[in-house]
Order: sequence, then C-alpha cells, then structure tokens
Amino acid sequence: MTTLLINIDHVATLRNARRERFPDPVVIALACERAGADGIVFHLREDRRHIKDADVRRLKQKIHSKLDFECSLASDVIDICCDVKPDLATLVPERREEITTEGGIDAIGNRKRITHTVDRLHAAGVKKVALFIDPNQDQLRAAADTGADIIELHTGDYANVVTEMESIQSLNLLADAARFAHELNLVVHAGHGLDYDNYEAFRANVPFVAEVSIGFAVIARSLLTGITVAVQEMKFLVSGPDSE
Repeated sequence: MTTLLINIDHVATLRNARRERFPDPVVIALACERAGADGIVFHLREDRRHIKDADVRRLKQKIHSKLDFECSLASDVIDICCDVKPDLATLVPERREEITTEGGIDAIGNRKRITHTVDRLHAAGVKKVALFIDPNQDQLRAAADTGADIIELHTGDYANVVTEMESIQSLNLLADAARFAHELNLVVHAGHGLDYDNYEAFRANVPFVAEVSIGFAVIARSLLTGITVAVQEMKFLVSGPDSE
C-alpha cells in the first residue's frame, strides 16, 4: 500500500505573508497526523521563504510519524539536516526566482557533490536519502550511482498536462521510470502537483510507488473542508479501494 506524506510548507507561506505566528505549520502537521497522514514533509529553503529553522526543530520534537526533510545541496542546510536526523532527507534543486520546485535534481551534472552529500547524511545518522528526480533513465542511473536509497519521481509535468494524449504520454514515462528505478533497487516515491483529480489515473498506471508527498492540494482543500477531511479524502485516494 502506498503511504501518504503531507507537505506543510504552504501553511508557513500563509503565516509569513502577514509576518504572524499563525497559522502554525506544526499545529497543522499534528492535525494531519491525527487525520491519518503517514508522515509530514517540509522544505527548508535556502531563502527561508516558508519553513523557518525554528519550525524544523519543533517538527522534530512533535511529529511522531515519518518526517521528510527536503533540502538543497547547500552546506548550511545540510548541517541542519544532519543535526535534526529526520527519517528521510530528500535532496531537491533550488532556484531563488522559482515559485516552487520546477524539476528534478541533476544527478548527472552534480553526481560528485550529491554522492558526498548522501555519504555525509548517512554518516550523520540519516538512515534514508532520496533524490527528487525527473523520469529520465540516465538521471535514474546516475541517482543509483550516488548511493541514494530512494528516488522521488517528479510528477509536475503530469500534473500540468492539458490533453488526454499528453496525460497518457506522461503516465507512460512515469511508469517506465518507476519500473527502471525498481530494477536499480531504488525505492520509488513520487510527488509534485498530485491532487484529488489526477491521482486516480496516476495510481492506476504507475507501479512500485511506495510513497507520495502531497501538499498544496490538501492545504487548499482544507480551506473548504477543514484539514481533517482534506487529509482523509486524500488518504482514501492514495490507499485505493483495496484498503476498504
């Protein structure tokens, strides 16, 4: 069964827009846990545009389910990740001008630096390290060479398709990538842009996905339904009919 992690970055974005102390991403993270989420994801960006250092420490103290620390290769952020020792560290690319992460990390071009970072995280006691990566076999092969344990397939292109043909092509690409990663003995995760409308087709077509990270869709839905119902609805979609 695929597990569901909820990304709470956008709660912090709302808080920071007014420079307030609320809504508190830690409070929302705990509510997600109570609603049935299998874990919490956060991204400590270099520019600290949403999650702050203090949030990270509090999440580590309060969260009892799986904690996934998304981070770039920046040394100071990796220092914090090594100190916090989350259940999972997911290495992602960052550009200051982007609104949100726009693609997978370049495992080919950054192989040496990524390998060093993966080794450093493992040595610090972070048991599992993932690379957020595009569904490209060359990139996947390079990811395996870095010593990473997991790849998180970037599903943003699938989320942005317009036509049915584009959807089919994108799902086929993701399915092929998931199978190839499985052959490389990499655990397969997925995330970015998955929502209540596009997840069912993703689940039906892409194999070997052990975990998905979903944030914006759930936080946006919670404005209408409340966070408990929003998480429960997504959990139902992710678990599938066989869970009943």
